Amino acid sequence: MRYELVVFDNDGVLVDSEPIANTILAGYLTELGHPTSYEDSLRDYMGAAVHRVHDLVLERSGQRLPADFDETLHARTFAAFERELRPVEGVIEVLGKLVADGVPYCVASSGSHQRIRVGHRRTGLDQWFGDEIIFSSQDVGRGKPAPDLFLYAAERMGVAPERCVVVEDSPLGVAAALAAGMDVYGFTGMTSAEKLAGAKGTFSRMDQLLELLV
Repeated sequence: MRYELVVFDNDGVLVDSEPIANTILAGYLTELGHPTSYEDSLRDYMGAAVHRVHDLVLERSGQRLPADFDETLHARTFAAFERELRPVEGVIEVLGKLVADGVPYCVASSGSHQRIRVGHRRTGLDQWFGDEIIFSSQDVGRGKPAPDLFLYAAERMGVAPERCVVVEDSPLGVAAALAAGMDVYGFTGMTSAEKLAGAKGTFSRMDQLLELLV
């Protein structure tokens, strides 16, 4: 394999959380008087840290979200994860192959550490991701599309950015990987290839990923 580190996004790449999370986010924003459809949520917030929600709502409405917005959103989202969340089909087989081949990997997610761990426990991915290879936008302050998170993950893993490859499913994530100087492959499970412009390649099934990385 020509890469020394595979960096996975979490939501939509490892766990099938985007439909759940964006349904809840759209509903909650609408409840608070900021009408948001599921499609709006995917367009504006998929792949982003929660601070982007605050920033866009303030920019568009001049209003700040409630002080307990994050806490309520996370509680609703985590409860739904416990009921409904599944791993992305084929991802466990991909991880198994990377382990068998001795290829290091990690996760770098816009989600909080708590969100990542809740999802991994529910889906069994906690067996594949220890604390030392989990990185969150909480660690750097600025989420995607800023490159900070990917650069931080590479530094902690001891690999130069140009030797890393990122697996992403959102335009914000692709932009962040490119800004970090990393190759990126786009997973089109929920996002069209056209919206992942700049990716080195795209794939629609997780079992196609390994073919792209060799």
